Amino acid sequence: AHGVPKSVTAAVKARGMTYLDATCPLVSKVHIEAAKHHANGHHILLIGHAGHPEVVGTMGQLPGGAMTLIETEEDARNYRPDNPENLALVTQTTLSVDDTAQMISILRERFPNIALPHKEDICYATTNRQMAVKVIAERCDLFLIIGSKTSSNSRRLVEVASKSGASAAVLISCADNLDWGMIDAAETIGLSAGASAPEYLTDGVIAALKSRYDLGVKEVVVTREDVMFQLPRILRA
Repeated sequence: AHGVPKSVTAAVKARGMTYLDATCPLVSKVHIEAAKHHANGHHILLIGHAGHPEVVGTMGQLPGGAMTLIETEEDARNYRPDNPENLALVTQTTLSVDDTAQMISILRERFPNIALPHKEDICYATTNRQMAVKVIAERCDLFLIIGSKTSSNSRRLVEVASKSGASAAVLISCADNLDWGMIDAAETIGLSAGASAPEYLTDGVIAALKSRYDLGVKEVVVTREDVMFQLPRILRA
């Protein structure tokens, strides 16, 4: 889903192999934006995390040197372009909404003519989950986020929960990782999951909690997700 550099698909084609492109359409949108900006002669700034598969894939869409990675607010303040009037901006799709907004604000203030995405690059699922965590975090003694340690959007949810008032926030991969000592000390527990965490993991955590406690579950809905993506063309043929 994170996408790969063009060199990977080129190598596959050179070997005469068939491949399925399962890149998330929201990531592909960023690739298309970057290619258009490059074709228009812009130098591109990419807000993201070094080494993340999505960042590797996005930077690999263009020739070396066509894109500069901005990871922090300090990077945004200190970046010195060759041509300040010829910049464009794209972002990784799984970032903290608030942190990204701050970096964009700094860049817009420094470079008023920077070309911005026509629509927010951050994944709607990432945005929605961060919004939901913000709504309930202040009420929680403990906030559990289900997701992989390598998942950028899951780690961002832990940060959002902590910044939004949860007494403690931890990342777990499944019910087997539950720290019962922490849970025993909590009265109100928040629960959310990364965008790619399957629902059965969430169900498993709830079932594990119910097996030990008289648990009341309240679902907090901030929005409904009804976005559907098509299968890769080769699978629809």
